[in-house]
Amino acid sequence: MSGTYNFVVLGGSGAGLGIAHSFLKHIEPELKKLGKTYHVYIVDSSSHFFWNTGSPRSVVSAALLPADKLFMPIADGFKSYDSSLYTVIHGTAESWDVRARTVTIKLADGENIQALPYYALVLATGLRTPSPATSLHGNYTNTKTAIEDLNRKFASAKSVIVCGGGPTGVETAGEAGHFLNGSAGWFSSFPSNPKAKVTLITKADRLLPVLSKPRALTGEMLLNKVGVDVVYNVGVISSTTDADGKTTVNLSNGEQWTADVYIPAWGTTPNSEYVPVDLKNDQGYIKTNGTTLRADAAGPRVYVAGDIGDYSRGGFHNLYGAIPVLATNIKRDLLAAAAFDTPDAKPEGPDRLFTSNNSETQAVPIGPRGVGALNGWPFPSFLIWLLKGRDYMVGNIPATVNGKMVMKDNT
Repeated sequence: MSGTYNFVVLGGSGAGLGIAHSFLKHIEPELKKLGKTYHVYIVDSSSHFFWNTGSPRSVVSAALLPADKLFMPIADGFKSYDSSLYTVIHGTAESWDVRARTVTIKLADGENIQALPYYALVLATGLRTPSPATSLHGNYTNTKTAIEDLNRKFASAKSVIVCGGGPTGVETAGEAGHFLNGSAGWFSSFPSNPKAKVTLITKADRLLPVLSKPRALTGEMLLNKVGVDVVYNVGVISSTTDADGKTTVNLSNGEQWTADVYIPAWGTTPNSEYVPVDLKNDQGYIKTNGTTLRADAAGPRVYVAGDIGDYSRGGFHNLYGAIPVLATNIKRDLLAAAAFDTPDAKPEGPDRLFTSNNSETQAVPIGPRGVGALNGWPFPSFLIWLLKGRDYMVGNIPATVNGKMVMKDNT
């Protein structure tokens, strides 16, 4: 084999950036020693990385967490490398020819198309939520605009509806309630003089399904403390926003509610429209070998990182556990191909295997407090505030974008 080999990463979220940096820091130098030249392409529909972890607070008020603090240019994170080793492409994967080993990218200018052949491919295009305020929908400017629009509405809001009983919905409702209503006293279950009616609705019969039922009930109690009512077993069928900005939601029980602010925080859609149907499950997630994190049915040297894969349960703990496993198996595959000078070479010895952490692990800030667990053990409320709720961990953004989180070679 000779020439330059394309290592293509589709997706500039934490998963995609983690693999791109792992390759440039720990794999490319080893391949170079064997006389192989690689070029990394990082492709994302947004020019900026988005720390969606901080959106529950940022959507409520810029005074609490300005939207600008949640974004960082992806290209800036790669400036420490030789520019001949990488290219950051602002564009969206439109199609994928598995047989020709080519992905087609629609560039951000909306007019030009780039066909990008790959020797190795990492699929890390992630998920999107119904609201552009809580996940990227194209370029980061769409999310920034959506957050700022909600900030304006919250400034004078008297009624808020949040739909969704997962962590995003609970955290958002908690931030909204605390901002608008404050917090109840030690011996009160609800603020004495709430300024706004804040309602969290979920079609489930409980909140926070990752956590135990007693902890879910604690979550409801903490929401009540900041003036949030919780309604169970009701979903939103549709919503309409009028010219004044108020939103009317049609509920599954036949009722209609109107609010100054409505935030849909339920459900996710995988960003997998470019993936051939036979490589996805019925929900649109990419079929993945859940232990090696390869997409075996897509041919050699195709890998899946993060929530786009059907193996993923989500959460930081699983993402940070998957990156070194995937990087190790990529390194094994590419070094074997380089050593034997054939793309069909198989690495010697066993693969590194990923094991999903399915324990009760989650931390959910709710106003000035929080509820959670770590491997089934209770997570003290003050620690949840200290580690996450204080600033929603925005200090992790630079390390994610510039690769410091994978500085240590774990391959």
